[in-house]
Amino acid sequence: MNNIAKLRAMLTRRDKVILLVLFCATLLFSVIETFSISVIMPYIAFASNPDLIFSQQITTMIYEWLKCSSTLQFMIFFSIALIAFYCFRIVYAISYNYALNRFAFRKYHFFAYRLFCKAVELNYVDFTRKKTDNIRNNITSESLNASFYVQNLLQLFSEVFTIILLYVLLLVTSWKMTLVLSVILGIQVVLIIKTISVKIKKMGEISSANRSQFHEIISKTFGNFKIIKLKGNQEDVYREFEQASQTLTDANILTQTLLPTPRIILETIGFGALIASVVYILMRYDSASAVLPIISMYALALYRILPSVNRILQNYNMLGFYGVCVQKVYENLLYHTESEDNEPCSFERSIELKDIDFSYTPDKPIFTNYNLTIKKGEKVAFCGASGAGKSTLVDIIIGIYKPQKGALLVDGVEINNHNLRSWRKKIGYIPQTIYLFDGSVADNVTFGSVFDEKRVIEACKKANIYDFLCEYNGIYTRVGEGGILLSGGQKQRIGIARAIYDDPEILVLDEATSALDSATESRIMDEIYDVAKNKTLLIIAHRINTIEHCERKIQIG
Repeated sequence: MNNIAKLRAMLTRRDKVILLVLFCATLLFSVIETFSISVIMPYIAFASNPDLIFSQQITTMIYEWLKCSSTLQFMIFFSIALIAFYCFRIVYAISYNYALNRFAFRKYHFFAYRLFCKAVELNYVDFTRKKTDNIRNNITSESLNASFYVQNLLQLFSEVFTIILLYVLLLVTSWKMTLVLSVILGIQVVLIIKTISVKIKKMGEISSANRSQFHEIISKTFGNFKIIKLKGNQEDVYREFEQASQTLTDANILTQTLLPTPRIILETIGFGALIASVVYILMRYDSASAVLPIISMYALALYRILPSVNRILQNYNMLGFYGVCVQKVYENLLYHTESEDNEPCSFERSIELKDIDFSYTPDKPIFTNYNLTIKKGEKVAFCGASGAGKSTLVDIIIGIYKPQKGALLVDGVEINNHNLRSWRKKIGYIPQTIYLFDGSVADNVTFGSVFDEKRVIEACKKANIYDFLCEYNGIYTRVGEGGILLSGGQKQRIGIARAIYDDPEILVLDEATSALDSATESRIMDEIYDVAKNKTLLIIAHRINTIEHCERKIQIG
């Protein structure tokens, strides 16, 4: 019930309206299923003894309305109507199942999309504290499993309504025999829930935990592919992957083995009880002809009820299996993120940090009452030992981190959640490690922006990479996963092209050339200074030669 309450909290108003419609469709489906069973008993009775047609008022009225000349003609009409009804039942069942699955898997799209948006909306501090593989697993796997939870829940309700109606029908037919069968099957259901269902729920928890570990192992292995080759520790990697994979596989094997077990038990006991009833009737009355319609009715009802009971148990077990996924999706969607808006923000005069306090942990402050003013067009270098807070300070300036106290002012206007996006758009950022995905240079340069071929070429020319690209496929040259097909200097130049593509007012270099040799670093820094002639330039660097053209040098720490 706790998981259902969480699921309900994640549904929109439109979802609840659709659920109400599906609920009504489920009731109708149950009525159709019940009628499809109950109509068999009179059909068999009339076929075996046609005189019974005239013993019932309703069948007599239908006989006269159809103007039948014989009981045979009546049975032909009855047969045709029955076939037409079963054809309608097929169409309705397919349509109903389509609507059911459509709703469930549309929720997968909704959950995955909202989780993705929620992850993107995280502030940078929260993002660095979360494992990327866990975020990826929640979006791709847990959201899908949460939709399976919805699917199983809807199917469970469908089967419950069908069983209730069929059960009422059996009580009317023979309440004593129905109660005996109910007690026998009820005991089995309780035992299954107390044993098998608990085990399946446990396997669901194990599977969810190991899926995250599974993704993490793959990511760190391929992210450090060269290191693994150099160290030659493939056996350790194989062993770690094998353990995670084996645990996940064992959990799935046990789950898939346990899921059909209730069906086998219930069918054996249910039909065994029915056979025992037939034997009892034969021994007592020496003939089953008098109760043949009733026996046929029970046989057909059990043929429909036992699979329904099995599906209910299977749905119940899967609710337990996927319950942990619903909890994860719920917790991640509920995670508080601050909304950020795009109100206009102008930068004509200066950037000011006023009485800034910032710390990652309360007991270790990095900045306390810190003040700084940067004029537009200045070239500013931030110097200091590693870990002194250079990158943190610049991240506060560009709006990645928010100060715990004080304010970031641009032309005297505070940067807050209302204008934060506008402020960030004025910044071109060149990190130390340029992340390039396996696509073309154009794709990587325009990442997150509208594609414009002329602007891409212009950005590549300013970054001095265009002539090299022309030797291949121009801006459509493939870079490989992580830029593996390019040299370090070429990757940095593409990073520069990406940073200046949207013509930002501020350029930020976060130790962007520290991994390059001195000659390449010198050339790229000259190119950066040339590109940033009319822009504000903020540089974080260790080496003196990279900041020699800066007008101001701010020592941190």
